[in-house]
Amino acid sequence: MKNNTIWSVLLLIMTLHSIKAQEKQNVLVFLIDDLRTELGCYGNDMVKSPNIDKLASEGTLFTRAYSQQGICAPSRISILTGLRPETVGIYDLFTPLRSVHKEMLTVPKYFKEHGYKTVSIGKVYHHGRDDIESWTNFTQKEPNSWASQSNLELIEKFQKEGRENTRGPAFENADVPDEGYKDGRATQHAIQTLKELKNDDFVMFVGLTKPHLPFNAPKKYWDLYDKDLFVVPSRNEPINMYSNALTNWNELRAYYGIPQEGTLDDNLTRDLIHGYYASISYMDAQVGKIMTTLDDLDLRKNTLVVFMSDHGYKIGEYGAWCKHTNFELDVRVPLIISNNYDDSAPQEMQVSKALVENVDLFPTLVEACNLKMPDLDGKSLLPLLKNPDVTWNDGAYSLYPRGEKIMGCTVSDGLWRYTEWRDSQTQQVKSVELYNHSDGNPVAVENLAGKTAHKRVETKMKTLLRERFPRTNYSFYK
Repeated sequence: MKNNTIWSVLLLIMTLHSIKAQEKQNVLVFLIDDLRTELGCYGNDMVKSPNIDKLASEGTLFTRAYSQQGICAPSRISILTGLRPETVGIYDLFTPLRSVHKEMLTVPKYFKEHGYKTVSIGKVYHHGRDDIESWTNFTQKEPNSWASQSNLELIEKFQKEGRENTRGPAFENADVPDEGYKDGRATQHAIQTLKELKNDDFVMFVGLTKPHLPFNAPKKYWDLYDKDLFVVPSRNEPINMYSNALTNWNELRAYYGIPQEGTLDDNLTRDLIHGYYASISYMDAQVGKIMTTLDDLDLRKNTLVVFMSDHGYKIGEYGAWCKHTNFELDVRVPLIISNNYDDSAPQEMQVSKALVENVDLFPTLVEACNLKMPDLDGKSLLPLLKNPDVTWNDGAYSLYPRGEKIMGCTVSDGLWRYTEWRDSQTQQVKSVELYNHSDGNPVAVENLAGKTAHKRVETKMKTLLRERFPRTNYSFYK
């Protein structure tokens, strides 16, 4: 009798393991726009991000994650193809993936071919309808939407006057519900879609636009902050930096009320920082609503959740704004992966200092779902979820062009950032930058390239860069 009981228990255990092995893992990716590591879980004591902090507490937080390019379109294409921008050949904001690569493998294409429902909600690709055939469920991203009638009327007035820039003000705090702005509406659609797909195998991307410009968020999120407590960053540019390392941040200048030349005064700077933080808290609330739905539907136990940003951002550092550079502020991003479905998953937040990249998302999802690994530039991060201290990459790589003639190639080893500005055809090095971030400060202070005291570091970083970026031609699609 005793033996029969033992065998019954063993049979039950084997059956349960078999069921678990056959059960496909779902995927939910929060792809956020223009978010730097301004979150509570990254040590920022001012920002209010309780929902993202909770997600981090249930997974692995990466402190050294990097985007492959500090601009939306190429970065998102790199994320969704698992290929670096130099492999894809798209470096600008205006070239959709499918306009030049009709059959290139993408995350939605691959998972759809393997029986998953693939879902795009909000801003996933920069170009709204790019790669649309690869999605089972697709929601067109909305244009920038304004809650207040006064701003709508202002934009209409600009359009009638024939102005080139008709985007309205750069920030707004209308007293409206979350659904008054597009991220709130995208969230409601994501919640409804989860309910419809609860019995399916799915890979869902939710693209939340905030804190992208304009910094529009319901008033209650602005009220979380006291504008006067925000510190205006130093406007000093890095000493001896490459002349074209920074931009004129025309993306912000396109908005009403922003000076067309020069830096911003302290009052406007604080208004914009206030708007950036309010937008983060608004976005955080939407993440919380979707995660609550995942729990309510009992989907959390077999869903890999990823929270990531397409690139970083400047909020007044160097007297500059937006992204569009190779600086640490523009390419370092938040990355959180939570895999509650895994019995070996940590029960509290673990932190990894490994150098990882956004291009690693595709292979991570493939391995998590036990599928055959395609030929990709990135590599799966699953080993780091099991052991965050495992030996990993020596460098993380990004690039940024200045027109079609100059390509800036950059690498970080977690302590130093080294950049070569090259002729994109001949690969002749026009200028070199070396910045010390070993104190944890993401703001570049002085270009130390060529300094005798740092010759050894510069040589090491140059070798590291050329392992990833050999002297080859960078082709631009017209």
